[in-house]
Amino acid sequence: MGLGRFRQVHTAFACGFGSLIMGLLNVWPSYTSELYFSNTTTPLSTPMTKAEESLLGSLPSLGAMVGCAIAGVLINNLGRRNGGVVLSLPVLLSWAIISVTTSMKLVLAARFVSGISGGAFLVVAPIFISEVVEDSIRGTLASASVFLYCTGTLLSYIIGWCFTYRTIIWLNLVFCVAATVLILLVTESPVYLLRQKREEDAKLSIAKYRGAPVSSMIVLDELTRLKQQVMPSVELVSITETDPKAEEAEKEKLKLEENLDLEKPQATSSFKLLFVQPASRWAFMVVMTVISMQVFMGIVPVQVYAKTVFTETDPSKADMYTVLFAVVQFSGSAVTGAVADKAGRRILIISSSVLVFLSMMSLGCLMQFKAGPPILTVILIFAYCFSFMFGAGSIPYVLLAEAFIPEVQNLASMIIIEWVWFLNFLIIAVFPYLNTAFGMYGVFYLFGVMGLANSIIGYFIVPETKGLSNAQIQDLFLSRKKH
Repeated sequence: MGLGRFRQVHTAFACGFGSLIMGLLNVWPSYTSELYFSNTTTPLSTPMTKAEESLLGSLPSLGAMVGCAIAGVLINNLGRRNGGVVLSLPVLLSWAIISVTTSMKLVLAARFVSGISGGAFLVVAPIFISEVVEDSIRGTLASASVFLYCTGTLLSYIIGWCFTYRTIIWLNLVFCVAATVLILLVTESPVYLLRQKREEDAKLSIAKYRGAPVSSMIVLDELTRLKQQVMPSVELVSITETDPKAEEAEKEKLKLEENLDLEKPQATSSFKLLFVQPASRWAFMVVMTVISMQVFMGIVPVQVYAKTVFTETDPSKADMYTVLFAVVQFSGSAVTGAVADKAGRRILIISSSVLVFLSMMSLGCLMQFKAGPPILTVILIFAYCFSFMFGAGSIPYVLLAEAFIPEVQNLASMIIIEWVWFLNFLIIAVFPYLNTAFGMYGVFYLFGVMGLANSIIGYFIVPETKGLSNAQIQDLFLSRKKH
């Protein structure tokens, strides 16, 4: 791997590390709640109540919504790197509070604060990755956030199984410090630098990310392309010596365009571009749909209640099954990273969703009619988890990183991730009521139907974007919209 590729991987990993932190903190209540409930072993001044247990699990999702809302503003004003450093601090503060407090109210406040970082990095990651990563490896690196989230859940289950309450908190603090250091060491995005009129710094950034000399044609060509995307055409300056007559002709052309009141991208707000420009509007609709469907396919409540099902199956092996569940998640997301730039986005969404449908319907039948040995339930949950993670759960975030032009990437990412966190909060809140109304097997049937629907959606509306440049992807969305 060349130095340029290494920097691209480092940036994707640094952005995705916020998702690893989110995986760690989301799983933490699964092995801490019992300790907080106990009258004899709780580290709190008073044992936790049922209402507080619900908040312990759900507050990070609300904090994540705040993180999504402020992420775009921070990285636009401070830069991708410096903004990322600031956004990594809330979760560090939250674990520091939990390490010293005995108040449940402060623990809950800290849980809310911790979600700010996790939500923010889900916005930062697709923006930063889309700005620095080569087209040929974009799918693999754009799936890093999902892969690292699964890594975080796996690590959390393991340390929860092996270590004490205080040690777990200190380990989480170490991971948070690592997240801050990783993002601090990245090279700033050339897109941000160009928007700050720092052309020489942008050129140097491109050279670092491409592993090429600053004066090479690779760097100069990419600089020209980025300037055409993010800077007003009147400000574009040729990178080579130009003919004065050609310059004069270009000025006359620009004057003619102004007289004709031609719409210029830089004069149009991001909001208007996103919802009025046909390619951006269609891309937003596609990404919003597939990312919503992956929430409705139920991975979050299945994660939350997996240990309950495993305990009912075999109490003596519940912890082992829970860790294996996380291993399966990790494996599924790793498969996406390995094949996203080979198999393609569309086929992964379709095949993954079909397998989710089959595994959920089988699991529902097994639980409804109490057929087969208990271990079969565990196997089917693992099959569902793997099927979900290798396509339907990961590819929407790849599309989020590559489907939009730079002018709308920030806004689109913020709106979509904000929506995802709201849906996650909603589905966790309503899951107990659905379980009461339809039974666990009925809910699994519902998740299976969502998987089937997502495969149909993937077939009809998701374009294949593997290996395409941003301009080619816009043309692809525009051509599909016309048809």
